[in-house]
Amino acid sequence: MRKPQSMKALEELGRVRLSENFVMRDFLHSEIAAFYGIPNIPDDPDLAIEAGRRLCEECLEPLRARFGRISIRSAFRSVAVNQFGNEHDLNCGRNETNFAGHIWDRRDADGGIGATACVIVHALIPYYETTGRWEALAWWIHDHLPYDELEFFPRFAAVNINWREHRRGRITSFIPPRRGLLTKRGMANFEGTHEAEYAEWLAGLRTPPSV
Repeated sequence: MRKPQSMKALEELGRVRLSENFVMRDFLHSEIAAFYGIPNIPDDPDLAIEAGRRLCEECLEPLRARFGRISIRSAFRSVAVNQFGNEHDLNCGRNETNFAGHIWDRRDADGGIGATACVIVHALIPYYETTGRWEALAWWIHDHLPYDELEFFPRFAAVNINWREHRRGRITSFIPPRRGLLTKRGMANFEGTHEAEYAEWLAGLRTPPSV
């Protein structure tokens, strides 16, 4: 697929189905793009679609199936949108660090594809607001999904979920008081099951969340 050069072509890109419950349009909204008038359109739609499908099928669909509603807070960024966000201190890393991350249509330094979406898992919010324990979701994902990197944020414990072809395995957080690194490959707490970390949360979900 060529980069859209018309509204109709962009509309067709937005209708591309990435998985059972997600289409490309779900991931194209950007406040930076909307406010500053920068098109958030992939230069290489085929690569973006391929990476997005892997993210949706392997991470987001299982998350939705287990916990119900998830909201997409931020996802695909064009090179231009991400660069503008980085240069104007709008919480965007450098383009090179976002290839195969928020920039779905560029390969990373190792030549691999990848995609990131920042999502809110609504079933976690009551537990998180009561206990502050974002780690329950972190360890559940760690035990069940083939993520590359997770990055947690204070508002609603939103999490950047990155799927990447060359999986590293790393969880970090900006949520006090436990900011920083939770685990990464090679740490003692990386291997094995972590059921005790999320058992209380799951027990409090009296009925499966609606989808």
